[in-house]
Amino acid sequence: MEKRTLGEYGENLASKFIKSKNYKLLERNFRYAGTEIDIIALNDDILVFIEVKTRSSKKFGHAFEAVDFNKRKNIINTSLNYILQNNFENFQVRYDIIEVYVNEKYINHIENAFDLD
Repeated sequence: MEKRTLGEYGENLASKFIKSKNYKLLERNFRYAGTEIDIIALNDDILVFIEVKTRSSKKFGHAFEAVDFNKRKNIINTSLNYILQNNFENFQVRYDIIEVYVNEKYINHIENAFDLD
């Protein structure tokens, strides 16, 4: 499976996964200033920005390790734009990572993976 297809597959699985946890999906692939947030959802009254990382397996390490400082900074900047554009200023915000391992058929949801530091 090529990288783009693998990523889309993982995002589809992650979207189904969060819906099964009663999250309300607001947006997928929100883009701003050359950056993107994979999934934006509401978990009760918490606005959740989710980065999805999909891997065939854990052979080369954990998927969350790919969310480095620069990636986190881009997600945060993009999320702030989304908040302003959509009048979510009064919501609590959370940043999650969902790891999808295709061969293992395993999804790992890391809540509060990082914050506004």
